[in-house]
Amino acid sequence: QVQFVESGGGLVQPGGSLRLSCVTSGIIFKFYEMAWYRQAPGKQRELVASITMDGKTMYADFVKGRFTISRDNAKSTIYLQMNSLEPEDTAVYYCHAAFGNDRAYWGQGTQVTVSS
Repeated sequence: QVQFVESGGGLVQPGGSLRLSCVTSGIIFKFYEMAWYRQAPGKQRELVASITMDGKTMYADFVKGRFTISRDNAKSTIYLQMNSLEPEDTAVYYCHAAFGNDRAYWGQGTQVTVSS
């Protein structure tokens, strides 16, 4: 059974930091491209950052220089280090796994709220 457990979200003041984690099970993690998406109220879900099997990363323009995605294949886990958070970063953040065009899975999401 495929299961993703996300954690690390919460309430933080503008300029603060959070680190999201997504622990996966039920997939051969090292073969999957992993990503973080987010969805703010009333908006479409959007890609935040992705990381390939061999560690190549890609970031949306709105998080470049502030967020860092990483993976630990031994722990079947990905992370999203978020620094210099802004109110516009408020959203539900979702972990995503893709195996080519054949399979894709979503986590349940973790809420991030940036507010003073």
